[in-house]
Amino acid sequence: MAYIELRNVSKSFGVGKDRTQVLSNINLEIEEGEFVAIVGFTGSGKTTLINLISGLLMPDEGEVLFKGEPVTGPDHERGVIFQNYSLLPWLNVRNNVGMAVKEAFNKMSKKDRNRRVEDYVEMVNLSPAIGKLPKELSGGMRQRVSVTRALSMSPEVILMDEPLSALDALTRGNLQQEILKIWNKDKKTALLITNDVDEGILMADRIIPLKPGPKATLGPEYKINLERPRDKTALNHNEEYKQLRNSIMEYLIQIGEQRASKKENDYVLPDIKPKMKPAPFRRLSFS
Repeated sequence: MAYIELRNVSKSFGVGKDRTQVLSNINLEIEEGEFVAIVGFTGSGKTTLINLISGLLMPDEGEVLFKGEPVTGPDHERGVIFQNYSLLPWLNVRNNVGMAVKEAFNKMSKKDRNRRVEDYVEMVNLSPAIGKLPKELSGGMRQRVSVTRALSMSPEVILMDEPLSALDALTRGNLQQEILKIWNKDKKTALLITNDVDEGILMADRIIPLKPGPKATLGPEYKINLERPRDKTALNHNEEYKQLRNSIMEYLIQIGEQRASKKENDYVLPDIKPKMKPAPFRRLSFS
């Protein structure tokens, strides 16, 4: 039995003629302890997919299963790291993380909860900023708080919705390593949504492209057999990495061209005809 399973899942938004089917007939299995990356174009439905798995959305058709049971809503067992931080602006770093820890460990003593908060904040090098509000933090620091908050709950599944896409290259690289360090320590089941193929190869066991919507479906999976831990610099000289990256990029380019071609073919000029015959030409005389 798969740890996470999506069976014939479809999801639409809108009403009547404005209704659009974003995802169509999605089938996916993720094993316990596995790290899977979904890559795709902007607007292809990647966020919708992760919201269905987290329980923030319900499918129109099909079902989402977690440990064999239907997902009926959000749960701290499935921690989500959002792209847009989602921090409470009136709470400082300690209390943003502490709120999550209290929710997940409500039977733990206050002293132990505080120690857990401090340990996780220290893990992402934010101890000097533990008393600061989100508005006093840089974008990279806010995202580190968001990552810390999700991981501090010790979820069984880590769901990441392009959590590092807005960060500078250095901060992004550091957080990639922090997430991998935590994943490798506890072997949590992880799903990463990203539009960066290199990030997917660096972090995941499998990469699965999501075809462009509407009616987006999953493409072929690519298994990543590169030895862990993986070093970005070393990967650039690895032939297996180069071949894998080229295969994924070629597939994404191909489906991107198909989408562009389909849009061009679907575009039809309106059939506009004059309601009246034009008046006959008459020579004007100014004499």
